Amino acid sequence: MTDRKTVVKVDHVSKFFRLPTEETRSLRTALVNRFKGIKGYKEQHVLRDINFEVKEGDFFGIVGRNGSGKSTLLKIISQIYVPEQGTVTVDGKLVSFIELGVGFNPELTGRENVYMNGAMLGFTTEQIDAMYDDIVDFAELREFMNQKLKNYSSGMQVRLAFSVAIKAQGDILILDEVLAVGDEAFQRKCNDYFLERKNSGKTTILVTHDMGAVKKYCNRAVLVENGLVKAYGDPFDVANQYSVDNTAAESTLTETEVIQKEAMQHVVTDLTVKLLSPEQLTPAEPISFEVSYEVKEEIATYIAISLTDIDRHIWIYNDNSMDKMQIGKGKKVVTYTCHLSQLNDANMHLEVTVRDAQGQLLAYSSAENTHTLIMKRQDIAADDQSALDSASGLYQRNGQWLFGKSDN
Repeated sequence: MTDRKTVVKVDHVSKFFRLPTEETRSLRTALVNRFKGIKGYKEQHVLRDINFEVKEGDFFGIVGRNGSGKSTLLKIISQIYVPEQGTVTVDGKLVSFIELGVGFNPELTGRENVYMNGAMLGFTTEQIDAMYDDIVDFAELREFMNQKLKNYSSGMQVRLAFSVAIKAQGDILILDEVLAVGDEAFQRKCNDYFLERKNSGKTTILVTHDMGAVKKYCNRAVLVENGLVKAYGDPFDVANQYSVDNTAAESTLTETEVIQKEAMQHVVTDLTVKLLSPEQLTPAEPISFEVSYEVKEEIATYIAISLTDIDRHIWIYNDNSMDKMQIGKGKKVVTYTCHLSQLNDANMHLEVTVRDAQGQLLAYSSAENTHTLIMKRQDIAADDQSALDSASGLYQRNGQWLFGKSDN
């Protein structure tokens, strides 16, 4: 068997960021601090001596918990960041889908954005001409390509950006957290595309929290933890190590920490989550629920919520923002509403926790308070114009499709 060439080589890469520890408004103060050996900043080391190779034709997975350094690593590979130490060598044209909408202009049409984004990726006009039909057909937006991007729904923008990334004829494709957007048919099309790409010999680098996707698509993977490579090689071994680490992280409390945790949890009792929305809803409908709980001491508390995709085992939505802080003891009642208009065809767990002002967990929703929600697009008959207007904001006037509110 002929050895495949290395197309991405990450060689002893380290990266740190300088975080300011004090605010200096004068040159004199800065010079005095410098002579005293006071830097005015601290170094946050994100990556430490990272080594791995991606061979031509690999479907390569990069996994790790939030804050492990995955996104920083991708930006170094994509030449957005420069490492403090080490080198990254890329052999071939690289196309990155790291942040949604980067390089897109809302004032330009869909067609103009495809050409502009293609130019930013290094393709000539002739090359984009050759790719254009594939991009538009995959996004299923042909009749909207002369509309300005600002009139697209958020889901349409995601589909266009995603289609530009995967249909651009690059040698190496980088995907950071493939989003659960679009209807079921579009998601099946993406799944078929990944399987086709896996078998085509094209190189793909996928960053994900979905261990099912790692096992399904990848032939090699790397696990990054605290800026270091913890596991590298077989995707099943890497994915299983990631799952074991996450399970262990939840069960490695000391005896003292367990006692403290149990004591803190008695401060909040009678946590109840009442769903105000239907259990099955469409992306156009808000998710709403009421949380009530009893506080036994004079402390500040707030609720943190998360929606987890049951099938993919990843967070779809979470809020730990302390926006609804409750002061003092007694019964607390909080109503929470959120919108997930970009999401289609998802089964979700709703989980709620109560925390103090320092973020310490005080109570969490029990099995009877952990609700399951089904988000599913409602099929609308083509001749039902009023339903089409209310569901998508899309209507027809003088033979043209427009976005907004119909005058009728």
